[in-house]
Amino acid sequence: MKVLFDCPVPFTLAHGGLQIQIEQTIAALQRVGVEAEPLRWWDQNQSGDVLHYFGRVPFLLIQLARQKGMKVVFSDFLGEVAARPAKRIAAQRMIVRLLRGVLTPSRAALNWESFRAADACIALTPAEACLMVSIFQADPAKTHVLLNGVEDVFFQSAPVARRSWLVCTATIRDIKRTVELGQAAVEAKTPVWIIGKPYSDADPYAQRFFNLARQNPKIVRYEGPIEERAALAQVYREARGFVLLSSYESLSLSALEAAACQCPLLLSDLPWARSVFKDGASYCQVGSRAETAAALRQFYDAAPTLKLPEKPMAWIQVAEQLAGIYRSVLKCAG
Repeated sequence: MKVLFDCPVPFTLAHGGLQIQIEQTIAALQRVGVEAEPLRWWDQNQSGDVLHYFGRVPFLLIQLARQKGMKVVFSDFLGEVAARPAKRIAAQRMIVRLLRGVLTPSRAALNWESFRAADACIALTPAEACLMVSIFQADPAKTHVLLNGVEDVFFQSAPVARRSWLVCTATIRDIKRTVELGQAAVEAKTPVWIIGKPYSDADPYAQRFFNLARQNPKIVRYEGPIEERAALAQVYREARGFVLLSSYESLSLSALEAAACQCPLLLSDLPWARSVFKDGASYCQVGSRAETAAALRQFYDAAPTLKLPEKPMAWIQVAEQLAGIYRSVLKCAG
């Protein structure tokens, strides 16, 4: 069995969780005996049994892969949809079903037909799996929930005494609400260490964050990203708590890393977080600065006594489950 991996955005243009997810998935699959490699778009002689696309796979690509005898699996990310109010989700469900009746599959907006045409759809959370079925009419029997894994180094980190900083690991961008987190931390007087980098230092949102950090160095600590994974694991172990107050997520890898290091969690009160961490995390509404500051202060004070999240899966466990999905779609072919 040979699996080829593809995604819509080159790593050189946008770093982040998707890159980590794909790289770790490929490495873990190889460890469990599955031949896996990136799709080489320029190599007409490359072959494979399964095409695994990260993102919403174009319907045309499914057709072309089928002509080559390949099965198609894709992992779509519906965190933004899941974060919408229930009325908007219901309206989207109705629009998709109405337009699907008048558009041909090859012209369907946003590749909706891919959910029904693919051999398997993979969601990162139960909340997103429900949306795949209810909005896009994916076959429930072909829809799988498979959470991300965590690198071994985070499980291997040793417990240490907690320090005074909360920590947030995220790309510096508006979706992650790092400026809003920093402003709330200043108002609540809760020191937070924000670790990450923007896609571009010239980005206006990044500039706002840099200015905030410079003006409030005792509260908003910022030194850029931490590339060395063992050092990052040590930061999670020493942190008073982990905070991620993004507008939406599919499933935060950094939250899983913090959970592996037994760090208390404060997350935006959204379906992705509730469906994965349940009562193993604290939650904050995506609201005003005053509301966020109050929740941040409450979490900071309570952190030492809060229930810790359950440990997530390792990547090797994810690979074993994923290999089972691949085998099932190939078995259906024969």
